[in-house]
Amino acid sequence: MGSVTTPSTDRRATISLFSRLRTADGQADPFPFYEELRARGAVSPAPWGGLLVTGYAMCEQILRSGNWLEPDTRWREQQGARTRWNAPSAREISRTLPALNPPEHTRVRRSAGTFDRGTIDRIGSRVTRIVDRLLGNLYERIQAGEADFAALVSEELPVATIGDWLGLPSADWARLRELTHEQVFTQELLPNASQLARSDAAMAELRAYFLDVVRDRRRRPGDDPVSRWTDTWDQLEPDQDKADEAVYFLALFVLLAALETTSTMLSTMTLRLVEDPDRWTRLTHRPDLVPSFVEESLRHDPPTHVISRVAAQDTVLAGIEVATGEMVHLMVGAAHRDPERFPGPDLFDVQRNPSHLAFSWGIHYCLGAPLARLEAQTLLRHTITRLPRLTLVRRPAYAPRVAFRRLLNLDVALA
Repeated sequence: MGSVTTPSTDRRATISLFSRLRTADGQADPFPFYEELRARGAVSPAPWGGLLVTGYAMCEQILRSGNWLEPDTRWREQQGARTRWNAPSAREISRTLPALNPPEHTRVRRSAGTFDRGTIDRIGSRVTRIVDRLLGNLYERIQAGEADFAALVSEELPVATIGDWLGLPSADWARLRELTHEQVFTQELLPNASQLARSDAAMAELRAYFLDVVRDRRRRPGDDPVSRWTDTWDQLEPDQDKADEAVYFLALFVLLAALETTSTMLSTMTLRLVEDPDRWTRLTHRPDLVPSFVEESLRHDPPTHVISRVAAQDTVLAGIEVATGEMVHLMVGAAHRDPERFPGPDLFDVQRNPSHLAFSWGIHYCLGAPLARLEAQTLLRHTITRLPRLTLVRRPAYAPRVAFRRLLNLDVALA
């Protein structure tokens, strides 16, 4: 795939780097590896084909440009039936909103609506109630000595928020959360066969679940997004089965986007808070810094470390020829530590209030960014006001991933 040739020594070095990145130490702190990669230049060949982009300016330029596309269904079909791009879960994810290109992307995004101010205000009261309940549960558990903030709060808040908004039974939330964690492997940088099989099984179950939800809302419509999307697609698509499938893909997209990355965002933000007592004290005295604390958390260690695009036409990137259809991997985690963009990039500076790529950019800017920010800011404000100061008991473990970060635990205690 593509026109780039990689000297064998560079190829071996990059393979070695990614092997180390996949270790427990690499997962816990990938940034020294990114620095090593960035030292080879803002753009470098990937050993499996395509390019790795580590410079912030170039990553932002690609995300904003219409000359770079999502690896959509058509592109995946061209890679061959036996590639990871044509695994059942990969084909399924390619039909969700984030994987579409114009004009289909424009049509589907318009049908989805937006998290406008009115919607956010309505959801906000729910988020406040959910946060208060979860922090109350955490405080009860922490009396025994320590508690897992990730399990009790970060994993619960997004699924309760989006599950309630979509009108999904609370009894289903735990299973939906598990399936979300399983399906993510098909979106990883280099998934193996067993991981793809897990994604395939999870995606098949999610498809069956949400098609049942769509059909039920068609029979018994209510005041919820799925019912509204059904009305919208009935006007756009005369074939009822196709309309139902379009609504299914919207519901699937919202669930996946709302759970996986948001839970990681919340855990990482809280980790930044509890690992340094001065940060807790500072926020207590300066609650107006909560929004910038959230943004700096997203910059410092974003939930998504890799975003992939393909060239819409032959082009040149930092002096390297890129053929039409060739893939570039935007190493967002590395770009967020680019010293040319962020002075002292490894320093967590709550007053930095940076621009960042955590929600992507351009036409694919995250539809749920306002909701994610609402959850994060609400949780942070209530944590510092409702709880005594917490401290980190031990460094968290991370799931074995490169593109999608996930803390497996966040054990805290009363300071």
